[in-house]
Amino acid sequence: MPLGILEDNKLEHVPGTAPLNELGRLDLEIGQAIDRNILKHDSTGQIVLVPQPSDSPNDPYNWSRWKKELFTVVIAYGCGCVGAVGPLLTPAFVPLAEQFGVPLQRFTLGCNGSCIVAIAASSIFCNTLAVKIGKRPIYLATTLGLAVSCFWAAEVHSFGSLAGARTLQGFCMAPFEALIPASIADIWFVHERGFRAAIFNLGVLGGINLAGPIAGSVIQYGSYRIAMHGMGGAFVLMLLMVIFLMPESAYHRKGALNIDTGDKVIVTDKLSEASIEKSGVQEVKTSTTSIPSTEPPKSWTQELLPWSGYFDHVSFWRTLLRPFVVIASPVVMWATLLFTTCISWLVLISITLSQIFAAPPYNFSVSSVGATNVSSFVASLIGTLAAGPIIDGVVKMMSKRNRGIFEPEFRLPVMITYIVFTATGFFAWGESLYEQQPWPVPVIVCMGLINLGIQLGTSSVVTYVCDSHREQSAECFAIMNFIKNMFAFGLTFYVNDWILEQGVRNCFFVIGGITIGCALLTIPMYIWGKRARSFVFRYKLLDRVLKAP
Repeated sequence: MPLGILEDNKLEHVPGTAPLNELGRLDLEIGQAIDRNILKHDSTGQIVLVPQPSDSPNDPYNWSRWKKELFTVVIAYGCGCVGAVGPLLTPAFVPLAEQFGVPLQRFTLGCNGSCIVAIAASSIFCNTLAVKIGKRPIYLATTLGLAVSCFWAAEVHSFGSLAGARTLQGFCMAPFEALIPASIADIWFVHERGFRAAIFNLGVLGGINLAGPIAGSVIQYGSYRIAMHGMGGAFVLMLLMVIFLMPESAYHRKGALNIDTGDKVIVTDKLSEASIEKSGVQEVKTSTTSIPSTEPPKSWTQELLPWSGYFDHVSFWRTLLRPFVVIASPVVMWATLLFTTCISWLVLISITLSQIFAAPPYNFSVSSVGATNVSSFVASLIGTLAAGPIIDGVVKMMSKRNRGIFEPEFRLPVMITYIVFTATGFFAWGESLYEQQPWPVPVIVCMGLINLGIQLGTSSVVTYVCDSHREQSAECFAIMNFIKNMFAFGLTFYVNDWILEQGVRNCFFVIGGITIGCALLTIPMYIWGKRARSFVFRYKLLDRVLKAP
């Protein structure tokens, strides 16, 4: 029972479990007769690389550090832009609804609701295409679509046309929400993912939080058209970054030892199994683990091509069904619930800010309503800086105490911060607004706590899913984003009226209670998570659709 996690006695090796830190590790953990020197390590020689890279120079795990970091910079900027365009107009919902001559609830539904439901549908469709032809063509096409839709929204003259532009925006936003975690898993090793997942979350949450302060002032002193034109320019820059700094990360890996996704301690493919000696007990020699790659490295100009030639031969319709199958995994069920509530509550706050702070006793202007998000951005930034040392640090520490063996459940203790900060923040938010306390209390203290907890919590959820189901991570995040956005879409139908009918205290007390209830499910997930991963593998819950020809 490693650190409270129930062991599984059904499989020799549970997918997701892997040797990580060899300090104090017993050789029995990777097989009695297997030379541990065959495993590739990081530059320090202390941490086993999970997953094990191949010998090919084109394997994304073998990219140079600067290439990986620039890829991550594009992720941060791109997710920031995508995060910003969604709530860009929310500080001005009340005056814009009057300008277009529609009720606030209908304007919210047409402007944000259409965008959200399009994200949900596109999460499934774009994932299907990405699995078939790779992620780069999807990133390129949708980034171009985002630029076009922003310029379209800037020139509309009717509410229907604005809703149409927002629908296109939502469709093109999905890849930078649903595919990015899988891209992170494509290039970064397990012990490096916590910080990069936090950067992904900072991009999305930072964009959401900075959109209000910037757009609020632009809309108040200029117009929403100027804000949309500026957003379109940001996406043009993003398109250039994707073209030059974001090569294809999907890769058919050959000749690499599999130490984390199979039911054996070490699984080999056809290129490496020929070099394994079978004499009573399995023994692997360092010099014969794999055949050196003869694959020539791709040139920079080859990587600039819109399509790398990557192709998956599974049928389109079977690929389309993949996301709906992975939800059968208890890990994905839990992650979907937490991810949905984490992000949807932020959507709820964003579409009610104008309703709350534009009214008495605060009477904020459009720019002031937007500025309320500054504290949220600062909290998200603090959460990002803390996520790397906390999430990856906890994993390394617990793996060392577990005789060097990594369990994906070691990502979950960080969820304590989600309960403490986010739930407390929601209760305090509802109470402070009910008591009409000075604006720094709800804006700085409460929103800061909410966003700090959500940043740490979502980073933990993202990395746990990547570690548990690395090979199906794209499908996992596609269904997670689909459900999250459909739930958020539902919120747009009633949230403004909910606050109007029951008041902010009752509304956010309910949300705080739901947050605690959902987060407490992390305890059984931590205890039974390893057995859940074993159950999914043994009963082939995913393979029946995911790996069939």
